[in-house]
Order: sequence, then C-alpha cells, then structure tokens
Amino acid sequence: MLDINLLRNNSKEIQINLQKRGFDFDVNTFEKLDLKRKKLQVDTESLQEKSNILAKEVAQEKNKSTKDQKLKDAKKVSTDLKEIKIKLDTALEDLNTFLLGLPNLLSEDVPEGKSEENNKIIYEKGIIPDFSFKIKDHQEIGELSNGINFEESVTIAKSRFVVLRKEMAKLHRALSQYMLDTHVKNGYEEIYVPYLVNKKSLEGTGQLPKFEEDLFKVSDEEMYLIPTAEVPVSNIYRNKILNSEELPISYVAHTPCFRSEAGSYGKDTKGIIRQHQFDKVELVKFVHPEDSEAELEKLTKDAEGILNNLNLPYRKIILCSGDTGFASSKTFDLEVWFPSQKTYREISSCSNFRDFQSRRMKIRIKQSKENILCHTINGSGLAIGRTLAAILENNQTEQGSVIIPDVLVDYMGGTKELNLSR
Repeated sequence: MLDINLLRNNSKEIQINLQKRGFDFDVNTFEKLDLKRKKLQVDTESLQEKSNILAKEVAQEKNKSTKDQKLKDAKKVSTDLKEIKIKLDTALEDLNTFLLGLPNLLSEDVPEGKSEENNKIIYEKGIIPDFSFKIKDHQEIGELSNGINFEESVTIAKSRFVVLRKEMAKLHRALSQYMLDTHVKNGYEEIYVPYLVNKKSLEGTGQLPKFEEDLFKVSDEEMYLIPTAEVPVSNIYRNKILNSEELPISYVAHTPCFRSEAGSYGKDTKGIIRQHQFDKVELVKFVHPEDSEAELEKLTKDAEGILNNLNLPYRKIILCSGDTGFASSKTFDLEVWFPSQKTYREISSCSNFRDFQSRRMKIRIKQSKENILCHTINGSGLAIGRTLAAILENNQTEQGSVIIPDVLVDYMGGTKELNLSR
C-alpha cells in the first residue's frame, strides 16, 4: 500500500510513475474519497465533543426542566453520532479499497516497457549444451521410466498436476534438501509455515484483493491455499515492531505452492512448467530501508548460486515497468535454459517491495524518535519442479540417461547417473 500522505502531496508524480506500468491512477476519485472521509471525520469529532459536553452538563444540572431538555439534546446527538460513525466507517472502507487497488511505485532504475519483450538482459552465464543427437524434452525423459506421470494426476485431481515416481521423486526431494542446506549455510534461518492462510495475510503481501481469482479458496471459510511461502513467512511479523540490531532477518522455507493459473489457458501446458501445485524454496528478508537495494542484490546472488552450482546455463534480467509485479518496486528474474524449447524460462523472481507490504502488515522498526516501516524482499531459491526439468533436459545423454550434478550426488545416495531407458 502506498503512503496516503505521499498520494495527497505528490499525486502528479505518482500518476506519472504508475503510468509506466500502464496503470491509471485516478487522482480525482482519490481526492473525492479522501475529502469525504475528512469531512465525516471532522463531523464525527465535532459531535463526539458535543456529546461529551452535554454529558457533563446533564450530570451537573440541578433544574429538572433544563436537565430533561439537555437529556433530550444528548439523545439526539447520540443518534446522530451513531449514524455518522456508520457513514465514516463506509467512507474509510471505500478509501481503503481504493488504496489496496494501487500498485507499488517503481524504482527509478526500472526500464520502461509494456511487456516481457522489453525486459533488459543484465548478463548470461553458463555454457549452453550442444547436442549431437535428437534431444527429448523433460516430459519425454521422465516418461521413459514412468518417473513423470500426468495420467495418474488427472485421475486423482485434474490436469496441471503431476505424479513423480522413483528417480524423479528422489531427485525432486534431493533438490529441495540441497537448496535448503545451501541457503542455511548462507545465513538464512529455515522455517516451516502453514500452507493455509487467512484473508489478512494475503492482503498484507498484495495478493488480495486484486488477484483472488488466482487463488484456491477453502469452501465456506476465509482461508486460502498459499500461492507462495512469501505469504505466511512475511506475515510472521504482522503488527510487530522489530529492533534495528536484528536486521536483516533472513528466512528460507520449502513449501508447496497452489495457483489456479486463471487466464493462462493453453499456455505452457506441456510438462511441469506451469502447474496448479508445485514446490518452491523461498527466500524472504526483512531489512532496513537503507539496506534494501544491497539486500536485494545479495538475495538474487544466493538464488543464482544454486544455478551456478548445478551448472545450469541461465541469464539474469531486470523486468521492465509493464512486466513488474503489482507489489514489487523492482524485480530481477533468473531464467534457466531449456534446450527443447531453445529458450530461457523463469526459474526465480527476486523482488524488492520496499515498504509496500510492511505498510499493509504494519511491520515497523524501532527508532529513538519515531518508528519507521521496514522493507521486505523475497525471491525463489529456486522453483524445484522447473529446476528438475532443466536438469533433465540439459544433462541428458544419447543413451537415454541423465547425468546428476556433482553437488546432488550425495543427496541421491551416491548415484551419478540416472539410467532411465531401462
């Protein structure tokens, strides 16, 4: 959520900033809602003051006739006060709903552009494999030994779910353990969190109210399956005051993620690239505002470290204004190479939200004079299914086997190569 005082005093600058996203900040509507709220608040305070004065006068009045009249006046003021408080609550709710619909302000260094075609490549790393044989995609490789099975998942649930077996299930588990262990060594505290969250938690991180159609909601209850561990982990400090000496606070969590993928019909339907349920290792940081840019770079480097250690070719890009997420001020994407598609695909998004989320969640930093809002940062470190798919495609051999990256051999019980053609 944006600072309402910033909206009041710098509406033109904010309008220009949000236009880079393709978002139209309706200044007139904001001013009308804010003015209505202000008038009702002034009227409420005036009636409250009048009610207090009449209460004292009634208590001190000795003359019965005068006292009866003052009681009558006090009753009228009390009725008016109740009515105007209802109007004020409605006005505050309308204003808050409007504010919740405003995206975050973009950082100054975010390149302008309308879509992902305008994202800026920062660098590419790793060697793209050159195969001398006809390659398979990750689904075909997994199906060689029935390690990846979509028919069973449709029977159990519906499309866009997957059942992993044998070597595929083991590799999936090995990746999650390796990622967690690596990030813990890098200073993150491992944390286990609920997979169901309430409405307030999703409002805090920015998924609600705008993106409700992308969520899976529990019937007849205000609970939702998490779209990412960012939601429960970030809300740990909702309505809390942090000490500066504790910062940065860094967490790592491995959770399943659940997304309805509304509006993505026909997109990435083959394989395990876009699923309703997938696992991810998430990195979340609570930092001092002065350190947030540096901490975003550190977090992104930690995510990159996994790709480097797995020897997967990838690139780092900065998202343009039109492709930057609703709650993010700036986002770096890491994209891994998929030989079967001859292109890079997103495997991690690392974002600085500045005080956008902490203002919603009321996460503050204790200061000697006035407490300030902290900044929040998060990113995937990494998406496990996509990492598994990238390993299968980039490390495949002509004989139908897959070479296990060195850092995963111990996690795979010493197995260095998966012979899937048997």
